[in-house]
Amino acid sequence: MISPGGFGCSIYPQSTVSLTESIMQYREIHGRTYTQRSEYWGPNDERQSEALDFNHFWITDFFEGRLFHAPIDDHPQRILDMGTGTGIWAIDMADQYPSAEVTGVDLSPIQPTWVPPNLKFQIDDFNQEWTWPKDHFDYIHGRNLEACFTDLPTTMKEAYNRTKPGGYIEFLEFESQARSQVSELPEDHIYRTCYTALITAANKLGKPGENVRTGALQRALEQAGYVDLVHHRWKIPIGGWCADPKLNQLGWTILDFLSDSLEGFGLYLLKEVAGFSYEKCQVMFSEYRAAMRDPRLQSFYYMHVIYARKPEVPKERKAAIAKESQSHDTITAV
Repeated sequence: MISPGGFGCSIYPQSTVSLTESIMQYREIHGRTYTQRSEYWGPNDERQSEALDFNHFWITDFFEGRLFHAPIDDHPQRILDMGTGTGIWAIDMADQYPSAEVTGVDLSPIQPTWVPPNLKFQIDDFNQEWTWPKDHFDYIHGRNLEACFTDLPTTMKEAYNRTKPGGYIEFLEFESQARSQVSELPEDHIYRTCYTALITAANKLGKPGENVRTGALQRALEQAGYVDLVHHRWKIPIGGWCADPKLNQLGWTILDFLSDSLEGFGLYLLKEVAGFSYEKCQVMFSEYRAAMRDPRLQSFYYMHVIYARKPEVPKERKAAIAKESQSHDTITAV
């Protein structure tokens, strides 16, 4: 793992990655900036950072301040945030657990410099081989990582190997397709056509989407060795059509969020991967925004939380390991 200058982070001595100037150089596509890594589709400019922070605020408010759902220990020692983005979740987690070592990993150095002393950011790709020691983290967290995994089973195995026995891994993800509460939408509706184009482009890029909806993430976690998997799903309204005042306000918040961030989530995939013209992309985004504002559709999308636990080492195995360790510590005088 590597750390950019100015972040106050240490460099892992076993790192196989070096920080180069290319990490600090961005590509520009129609006024949006992106990492040089062509396989990642999300922009890393200020506009997208503001959208990610806004996303964090409404999620945290929706869960009444809760930052996670897994029943982790009251005093976790090491916490990892995969794809930390602006680092806002990691910052809140470091504040909540000042005795824990919190690490946020991302492809772009867009995190703030002034952070809690128990937090460090590292620039790396979690799709590559992990260099942390085995059984290192009490809790691993990921959010908004759909269409970000090159080889999901392999990455989940890497995570499993670095999770302490008894530790947890957790993901919060959104389905890419908006839906209607009142009717089945026709195949040519913008929600369906845009969704199909985005998922097709993500697959072409080698980063399949909808890992939660298809069960791919759940299977990868269990195949890696995690147990006691828990899956929650919430219907999140888009726009002000709910009778409940709190959900109605949430719907307006989500409408603002999606209207502002739609281009960031879709432009690279649709233009650079699917080959659509910039003008066609903007027309699709405009139609999508109009559909979200239509109260007759009563639009919504699904939010999922999935967490699972790494099994504890059986007592018999612990005793065997301790006995083996003691036997290796024997020193014979010459």
